[in-house]
Amino acid sequence: MPELLRHDAPDFEARFARLVSDERAAGADVRDAVAEILADIRARGIAAVIERTRLFDRWEATEASLAVTAEEIDAAVAEVAPERLEALELAAERIRAYHIRQMPGDADWTDAAGARLGWRWGPVDAAGLYVPGGLASYPSSLLMNAIPAKVAGVGRLAVCAPCPEGRLNPLVLAAARVAGIDEIWRIGGAQAIGALAYGAGPIRGVDKITGPGNAYVAEAKRQVFGRVGIDMIAGPSEVLVIADAGNDPDWLAMDLLAQAEHDSRAQSILVTDDAALAEAVPAAVERALQRLSRAGIAGASWRDYGGVILVDTLARAAEIANRVAPEHLELCVADPEALMGQIRHAGAIFLGRHTPEAIGDYVGGPNHVLPTAGSARFSSGLSVLDFLKRTTLAALDGGALAALGPAAETLAEAEGLEAHGLSVALRRADAG
Repeated sequence: MPELLRHDAPDFEARFARLVSDERAAGADVRDAVAEILADIRARGIAAVIERTRLFDRWEATEASLAVTAEEIDAAVAEVAPERLEALELAAERIRAYHIRQMPGDADWTDAAGARLGWRWGPVDAAGLYVPGGLASYPSSLLMNAIPAKVAGVGRLAVCAPCPEGRLNPLVLAAARVAGIDEIWRIGGAQAIGALAYGAGPIRGVDKITGPGNAYVAEAKRQVFGRVGIDMIAGPSEVLVIADAGNDPDWLAMDLLAQAEHDSRAQSILVTDDAALAEAVPAAVERALQRLSRAGIAGASWRDYGGVILVDTLARAAEIANRVAPEHLELCVADPEALMGQIRHAGAIFLGRHTPEAIGDYVGGPNHVLPTAGSARFSSGLSVLDFLKRTTLAALDGGALAALGPAAETLAEAEGLEAHGLSVALRRADAG
């Protein structure tokens, strides 16, 4: 059971630093292994992808069997219970409605100098969507990646999902059907990221890769960035719950375990101003672990990375939340709106006692692909903007060139770039 940290204790800063340290991040062994895999895919293409897939997913993959056929998708959809299909469709509807509101607008105007300026937005041509499928399989992640890309107008979407023992979760294929995806590859891990980035045999390369995965997937995305765009380098999942005395300890315990059951390296932290709650919630966690099917994973996460922090005020709790910049932040307090005003850094905020983070994983509407490991200080969750590019526009006539040209020529001269200045001067002379 994690120890209690008291904000007013002399050793708080040292213990807090250990709690939020980066020891959950991938080490050099992961970096080196991923670099070797990516180099092999660049050198040998689809042969390397097949070899790694056979090794890591333990099935006799062939070039022909890597692609999921339309008939296989049809068969998978037929296997899914109607209530699960309805749940997927509800989730898709809400995710789509939320992300449509994120679409930015083009702009076009003429300024006081007579120059026409503006910008326009357009989608990337092709995106690769990674869907986890190792310790757990997440059809919800497919929806969260595919729907914003579809809303943005991406022309080609390629899904990669690991297929342990050759089996793919029928619900993942049903989610692909709901999202309108028909290009699906039975590939996971760093080899999937390499295939999407460089192309491999029948797998054509893409322009952007999105989606969460394990440490090898995250590191592979880091290493291919520049060749392709990526959404983020996501680490293990995390939640920080700020709670006051008015909460049910069993509710909060399950919120903490909802993150812990993702991964033994996930992190769940409770921050409270109520000493009784700080004792009651860990006890509730221990009771809840007795009945969870993933108790081994959740228990290890809670034991090794969980934390309970007792503070004097909720304002202090907000300070701690901003220092952590958590992926998920629950404000389980009497006045969540007031506390939200003090929060500067969080991937997603869940307001009030009746808004568990798990709703955000499925049917809330906002995206559940979020920045981790403190990166909410400078980045945001997945959105339609991740699949769009902004191109700026400028058009000058003779009058606008006459007004702006002399300053451009002066700056070009100051920078020692003669051709820059002449390219303006020649046109200005002709216009005059």
